[in-house]
Amino acid sequence: MYSISDLHTQAIQLINKKAFIEAHPLLVKIIRQAPHYADAYFLLGIINLEVGQPEKAVQLIEKARELDKNNEKEHLVYLIKAHSLTRNRHQVEALEKVFSQMQGLSALLLDTVGVALSKVGLHQRAMYYYENAIEKDRSKESYFYNYGVAAKFLGQFDKAKQAFRQAIELNRAYVKAYFALTELSEPVQELLPQMQALLEQTSHPDEQLHLAHAIAKEHEKQKNYQDAFVILQQHKKQTLSKLKYDHRAEDALFDALQAKTSVPLAQSGYTSNQPIFVVGMPRSGTTLMERILSSHDQVCSGEELHDFSITIKAIAGTSTPRLLDEAVLNATYQADFSEIGKQYLARTSSLASSHPHFVDKLPFNFLYLDIIRRTLPDAKIICMLRNPMDTCIGNFRQLFSLQNPFTAYALDLTRTAQYYEKFYRWTHFFDRIGHPNFKMVNYEELVANPEQHVRSIIEFCGLPWQDACLNVEQNMAPVSTASKVQVREPINTRSIGRWKRYKPNTDALEAFFTERGIPYDL
Repeated sequence: MYSISDLHTQAIQLINKKAFIEAHPLLVKIIRQAPHYADAYFLLGIINLEVGQPEKAVQLIEKARELDKNNEKEHLVYLIKAHSLTRNRHQVEALEKVFSQMQGLSALLLDTVGVALSKVGLHQRAMYYYENAIEKDRSKESYFYNYGVAAKFLGQFDKAKQAFRQAIELNRAYVKAYFALTELSEPVQELLPQMQALLEQTSHPDEQLHLAHAIAKEHEKQKNYQDAFVILQQHKKQTLSKLKYDHRAEDALFDALQAKTSVPLAQSGYTSNQPIFVVGMPRSGTTLMERILSSHDQVCSGEELHDFSITIKAIAGTSTPRLLDEAVLNATYQADFSEIGKQYLARTSSLASSHPHFVDKLPFNFLYLDIIRRTLPDAKIICMLRNPMDTCIGNFRQLFSLQNPFTAYALDLTRTAQYYEKFYRWTHFFDRIGHPNFKMVNYEELVANPEQHVRSIIEFCGLPWQDACLNVEQNMAPVSTASKVQVREPINTRSIGRWKRYKPNTDALEAFFTERGIPYDL
């Protein structure tokens, strides 16, 4: 029989090899023999972080922290990380204040806290930790990369470029840095052969996508739009073939949304007009709308908050892996709508404490339109609608995380069009209900005549007019979306009709929308 020390050593070795399933029973065995063995709880917390169970990780790390006061730094760092993965900004901020008072912090711990802060949108504070991590250790490419990403979100593009180039200099195979560098407007043609060689060498789907998108961006900068489209199509198709993508579940969800919306309102929600939800397909102008609203001195940006969907999933209590499916939907409509609204606002309380209103700009909250209506009836909802051709090409050109539960459709242009149609039918169905706090905004009309439409939007939100809402380029708040470069420019029409660059690869897309009666040349 192995001693506790032996089991502990074996578990650590397995965790270092990422053999989490094998390590788990060893740690459980330790706890059964020694219920107060703190590090077993901590290591179980690490395993739960790695397998995507941050809520369980919080409980386990808290237990370890309670049992062992000698490893407070490490326990606190990973507790902050766990809360960041649940997008609990309030807890991250509170724990970071405690952590910031500690001495003798390693570069790894500093960087880990920086990443957690970035994940909940606290990019300026994250920069402090990245800078200190780099000061302690300039040999880690990931420290420079993380610093560069935060700098890019803050609009500090020169700092970002230098950091990404430093990451590449330290590790020529660090593919994320290539993509991040190409996202900035400056061409990096000298790196193209290097990226192409790496693409041929790697078999990792995530690395392949990063490199394919990076190469495509460089082709686009040279106006080689056909080459850009072909490389994206080739590698997205390969990635899709390796994923378990169940589009039938997506289709069933949209059908269920309409069915549930028809259920009469039987209970009242939570009374609050603090949140302003901005929803729509990705690449439809949601970030521009968020910048317009957060330029008002009564409104702050929460960026892309996941708090509403996480609250729904937690209250639904379903065991299904998807964040939103028919099972979650059925359970939600049996729940206390007022309690859902109350818990959501509790999770976002740090935002509400600084301004009367905050913007929740997670595009896929359009899937929760009716639940928002029922849980927070006084909350304003603005849904962006953009030309489907530009929207679909924009989604196809966008590098989404393979872990994103909503964006697998973007790996295939035909499926992207089908998903857009589902979105279009659903949002128009919801609009016909006549919810007084719901407004659809056409992107093309907005950018063509900004003052008229921005005034209408500000009035809809019940806010007094401020000229700053027209001058979004002066808004210095961080931007952590794909539009992080463009939205620092004045409102303009330059992105309208960009899909035409990719003809004739878009012919099937045009035929699809023509056949279904969806206007595509708005």
